[in-house]
Amino acid sequence: MPWIYLIIAGVFEWGWPVGLKLGMAETGLRWSWIVFAMVCMALSGILLMMAQRTIPIGTAYAVWTGIGAVGTFFLGIFIFSEPTNLARFFFVGLIIVGILGLKFASAT
Repeated sequence: MPWIYLIIAGVFEWGWPVGLKLGMAETGLRWSWIVFAMVCMALSGILLMMAQRTIPIGTAYAVWTGIGAVGTFFLGIFIFSEPTNLARFFFVGLIIVGILGLKFASAT
């Protein structure tokens, strides 16, 4: 169950950078998106805390940030039309390999 908490926490990590990006407009702040970002931050942190009860902190934090980084990378491409190139995909692939390596090397 702690790995499920950790994966869900990583998915909530996607919400706060997206919420913050959408929360700033030329006309001012969009508070609904900022609140969305804050809720995602809180839920992500709570789930990370629950996962760390049995998963070592270094492993949990690295996996949590990795899931957040990879998910946000793809959301940036699909939602915000951010640029892509082979090098970016290669290095995100290395993050994915690191996440999987930490999972398989973990005793929990």
